[in-house]
Amino acid sequence: MKGLKSIIGLCGLMVFASCDPTVVDVDNVKDTNDLEIIAQKVPVLDQKKKVSDTLIMDEGIVIRWFEHGTGESLKQGSVYFVDFKVMLDNGEVVDGNHLLLKDSIPFYMGFQMQGLGWDLALAEVKVGDFVEIFLPSKYARGEKEIKGIIPPNSNNTVKIRVLNKMKPTRSVDGNKVWVFEENNDNKLLFDEDEIITFHTMTSTPSNPRYMNTFRKNQPFVLRLEDYGTVPGLKKALINAKSSDRMFIYVPSREAYGNKGYQDVVKPNEDLLFNVMVMDVVKK
Repeated sequence: MKGLKSIIGLCGLMVFASCDPTVVDVDNVKDTNDLEIIAQKVPVLDQKKKVSDTLIMDEGIVIRWFEHGTGESLKQGSVYFVDFKVMLDNGEVVDGNHLLLKDSIPFYMGFQMQGLGWDLALAEVKVGDFVEIFLPSKYARGEKEIKGIIPPNSNNTVKIRVLNKMKPTRSVDGNKVWVFEENNDNKLLFDEDEIITFHTMTSTPSNPRYMNTFRKNQPFVLRLEDYGTVPGLKKALINAKSSDRMFIYVPSREAYGNKGYQDVVKPNEDLLFNVMVMDVVKK
């Protein structure tokens, strides 16, 4: 199942396109026509480029810039499309959007989607930047391992391009929705007359992925009148349709407020839902 091993990161949203793996030093190519041919053959992440700047952070995280963008600095609570790959010290690629044949994937800043190290490092980066980030194991997966893929206490090197910022698709009462994948042939929208079935990975800033319905393949089945569901999640799911993939941000006042939830959600913590809608049907 080599093609699926990248599901460890960014909630399984990435893909790898087949291409010529030849690496070329583009800085030494003189002919413009040759550069155009190279651009078609070699993924940007694999092209050899000179380092223009380096930042060494207090945490031991090191950022090296190949290209500087002109966009805004990445902000907590925003979604950006990124092109990336993650390598171990031995050079093995263990994560990346190309492993699942995607040109890019959406990344939400601030909920440790790829660990605290990503959030710390990318706060120093702008839209349009192409960088290489060294993450000491503590700021990668730490002692956690992915058996047969990532050993415990592994350093990570991340090559990443920040392509653009994604605006929310809709917003209601402070709850924000980013729909990043959909099938427009599906016309039935979730509302008071429908039932929605969906998977979710749910996070707080301090407790990433504390709930994951994918693991045991036990999706939620929800009606708007159902009791006990986070109010902001219900509001955000209205107008969702089958096959939608989305991020849903719910502020604490629309979730568990100052009470929190058991030992998994602290008082006044916001929530992030990474949702896949399986079905929407009439009652």
